[in-house]
Amino acid sequence: MTGDTATMPTVRQRVGQITGEIIAPLQQGYLKDQAHAVAALARLRRGAGRKYEQVPDLWGLADTSPLHEKPQNGGRAPSEDELTRAEDAVHVALTLWALHQQSRGTAMHLRDRREKPTGLGAAVRGLMPKDEITEPVRKRLVRAGTAPDLPSLAQRLRDLVLLLRGEDIALDYALLAEQLYRWQQPGGQDAVRRAWGRSFHAYRAPDDEHDPEDSGSNASPLSADTTDKDAS
Repeated sequence: MTGDTATMPTVRQRVGQITGEIIAPLQQGYLKDQAHAVAALARLRRGAGRKYEQVPDLWGLADTSPLHEKPQNGGRAPSEDELTRAEDAVHVALTLWALHQQSRGTAMHLRDRREKPTGLGAAVRGLMPKDEITEPVRKRLVRAGTAPDLPSLAQRLRDLVLLLRGEDIALDYALLAEQLYRWQQPGGQDAVRRAWGRSFHAYRAPDDEHDPEDSGSNASPLSADTTDKDAS
């Protein structure tokens, strides 16, 4: 019993798992120019900057139903507050990823790994020249960390995501979703800021620009009509 409880994923961990599970097939499909995935990303992008409850069109597309399930190994179902935080975290992460992936020919969601960090801090550091700190960019990260509420944070992250998209720099959106959930908890903002700062300082310039290891990242490039099909 104790062992089962110890291995039971927390709500925060389930938020990350669900986010990754939603993104993986959509990312693969988008990189293969599959119509259903292209349309799904267009719908997700329309939800960017809007609250979860304001975009019922995404209900079902961004399936958070596993959050409502009571764990089979005896754990409790999430509380109403936990569900609200979880739904909001998944929604913000998914819509930011859809914006990030738009018109990109490689995967913009990549898992954070020690040898190739893709946490938010590391991704922002990747925007800067090697061994230099670009102060305006650093201040954007700091500004995100000091956002007064989740809608403000989502908007400030959107500005960073647009910069990352312009440089083809990937981000771990499952990790970001977990951090967005944690950010909404009491004392969570300090913990998330610490994680972003640690990620920023842990970054090391990669030898290669792209890593084929991850869902969709080894798929064929987008076709030449990317701009047209992403216009919606």
